[in-house]
Amino acid sequence: MSKTADLRLPDPSRWKALAFIALAQLMVVLDATIVNIALPHAQTDLGISDANKQWVITAYALAFGGLLLFGGRIADLWGRKRTFVVGLIGFALASALGGAAQNQAMLFGSRALQGVFGALLAPAALSLLAVMFTDAKERAKAFGIYGAIAGGGGAVGLILGGFLTQVLDWRWTFFVNIPFAAVAAAGAYFVIREPAGSRNRSSLDVPGVVLSALGLVSLVYGFTRAESAGWADGLTIGMFVASGVLLLAFVATEARVKSPLLPLRVVLDRNRGGVYLSLGLAIIAMFGLFLFLTYYLQVVKGYSPIRTGFAFLPMIAGMITGSTQIGARLMTRVPARKLMGPGFLAAAVGMLLLTQLEIDSSYVGLILPAQLLLGLGMGTAFMPAMSLATHGVEPRDSGVASAMVNTSQQVGGAIGTALLNTIAASAATAYAGSHAALGATDPELLKLQSMVHGFTGAIWWAVGILLVAATIAVTFVNAGRPTAAPASGGGAGSGDAEGVEDEFRMPVVAH
Repeated sequence: MSKTADLRLPDPSRWKALAFIALAQLMVVLDATIVNIALPHAQTDLGISDANKQWVITAYALAFGGLLLFGGRIADLWGRKRTFVVGLIGFALASALGGAAQNQAMLFGSRALQGVFGALLAPAALSLLAVMFTDAKERAKAFGIYGAIAGGGGAVGLILGGFLTQVLDWRWTFFVNIPFAAVAAAGAYFVIREPAGSRNRSSLDVPGVVLSALGLVSLVYGFTRAESAGWADGLTIGMFVASGVLLLAFVATEARVKSPLLPLRVVLDRNRGGVYLSLGLAIIAMFGLFLFLTYYLQVVKGYSPIRTGFAFLPMIAGMITGSTQIGARLMTRVPARKLMGPGFLAAAVGMLLLTQLEIDSSYVGLILPAQLLLGLGMGTAFMPAMSLATHGVEPRDSGVASAMVNTSQQVGGAIGTALLNTIAASAATAYAGSHAALGATDPELLKLQSMVHGFTGAIWWAVGILLVAATIAVTFVNAGRPTAAPASGGGAGSGDAEGVEDEFRMPVVAH
């Protein structure tokens, strides 16, 4: 009885804790984009070849994406606060190593280490929110803030990355993580109090760790390689085949072992499964767009890195507004699908506007309204999606459920970058081939027109992907609106219409 009472009492310092959790999340999201801006300068300084430069991105993506499920399970087993603080300290040390890199090996190694500690940090942060905020209205507000940072932080990274690279030095895109991590770790250590009885002390599923890590690494590397070597490349195909075999073996293993790394009950629930799938698809569309708009603004329009970053501000403002003012306010009043579906549809309309891009398109007349719609739509959808992804799970599973959110985003990002880039490159090549006469008279104009044609061709695919995400959200997600009072029961329901109110409550008793 006392354990139940302890878990029901809200932590008086939970809002202070949210500030430090949000700061850590901002650091991780910033790092995903800030390094992209600095990459050309780091490549020149360290003498990295064009063939090897992708490893600055790939080394991080492989370690982060491959170890997320393991990191989520460690958070459940070891304690979320401890995992969170260790992840922050390790991320800071890895960032210091990257900033001090004297050759490409040091830089690649530091990026891999960042990915390892990021895989500890990210699921621990989200699962701390899940177990600390159990009241529906407070939870909506907390996840609204978290969702806004997760959605808009990447664009902030473009601004900060441009400023640090242009004004100071590319090394500061790594060093800037150290004060973020130091403040977040100190605050977390002194402020966060993890609810008692919410750990999962079952033995670690080693076969599950190995199979999931290798399967996800193969999948992420397959998509990353496809971007540079093509989809028909033998190693690319081999990576996809290996990933399929490994992940099927992982599922078979998890169905049999006593203490699985990823309890299948977490992903087989129709609400959480719908969230993971629709969120991953939306990220595919978003990651491709960030890259296309960055190149369009800098190469086609001639913007500086700093000006490019500021050009993304409307999308950040839209995401923050959609997450904190629309999603957070309406989440306790309407079912999640009525926010996620329309949110993804609004983002699809914004994406649809960008299919009209031309060389001389107006920023104010086209790009600005498109970004506002994208930001509002994504912010409105992300917020209930992130909250619902950890609702209805037993406290012992909150870490791995949180890791699945990050996994869907990471895999979605890898797929989006490779898939949409490949589509854009193919469309650009086809356009250049059919307009060879223009190339003979004005090759630079043909180059820019081909590039923009490739972007718009890929953006059409992104529109379709967002429509599929909206359809999945409306079809699969059937949880009712959250209730203010937490449930007394433990496990998640089956997800059918009967008893959906209980499905969306946060269980408060560890089993």
